[in-house]
Amino acid sequence: MTGIRSHIAGIGTYLPARVMTNADMSEIVETSDTWIRERTGIAQRHIAADDEYTSDLAVEAARVAIAHAGKSIEDIDLIVVATATPDLTFPATATIVQNKLGIHHGAAFDVHAVCSGFLYALATADNFIKAGQATNALVIGAETFSRILDWTDRTTCVLFGDGAGAMVLSAQGEGEGLIRTHLRSDGQFCDLLYVDGGPSRTKTVGHLRMQGNQVFRHAVGKIAGSMQELADMAGIPISEIDWFVPHQANQRILEGVAKRLSIPVEKVISTVGRHGNTSAASIPLAFDAAVQDGRIKRGDLVLMEALGGGFTWGAALARY
Repeated sequence: MTGIRSHIAGIGTYLPARVMTNADMSEIVETSDTWIRERTGIAQRHIAADDEYTSDLAVEAARVAIAHAGKSIEDIDLIVVATATPDLTFPATATIVQNKLGIHHGAAFDVHAVCSGFLYALATADNFIKAGQATNALVIGAETFSRILDWTDRTTCVLFGDGAGAMVLSAQGEGEGLIRTHLRSDGQFCDLLYVDGGPSRTKTVGHLRMQGNQVFRHAVGKIAGSMQELADMAGIPISEIDWFVPHQANQRILEGVAKRLSIPVEKVISTVGRHGNTSAASIPLAFDAAVQDGRIKRGDLVLMEALGGGFTWGAALARY
């Protein structure tokens, strides 16, 4: 269909009640508040309760987003959930979310691109809408990364938290909405950030493993490159973009990308200090925080970007 754009009709988020501070972390592994803050910018993260699953977090965020969009569950005809921590190997967490919301029509499926997952899900839903195969898509990033952490490894367990964020994309004519997305991947780097288990290889879930220095180096270069490529393809200079909503991996990465592209740091939305790295949930969590506090307003140009295990990376440009 021509002349159709995916409008960001609503957004919603959910964070588990339990907050784990850096002081709490120091009781689990040999670390300190100073050590964590200096290297990551993280002060705390949220941890899901034992009986709280990825689908539960996703459902709570989805309900807020649907209400914010002024829609009902009858309006939703597509659900795309980005997650690396599904409830089960199968069925897709999206179908579990669909059922918990009481939706029994349309289609629901997961996408798996780790920290870039929300961008992949956003691009997928956008293409369904532009093809005329969906009218109101619920796009969710939801994670319970606390389930796959090695709590004896201070280099990784201090980084991650749990949470969920959702957007409702609605088909409308030209105007506000997603302008362009740009996705990339390169599997040669899969050994730099991965989980050392899986049903086919080990018959286990496994734990997250990361070569932090290497990931940092690739993240800054690849994210900055993707942002510039997207801006060039859209014909919009980086300097004209109002807000940048990055994946919240590490404050140093956020600052490194901003410096490389000469972006004023005050235009970069950062919630990593409060949430830690919530993988696929981090972009919508940060986006919603800036909407709620009044920074991001209707009509603003917003560029979202991320890099995740695989490596996968990319960017999305929208006029909110």
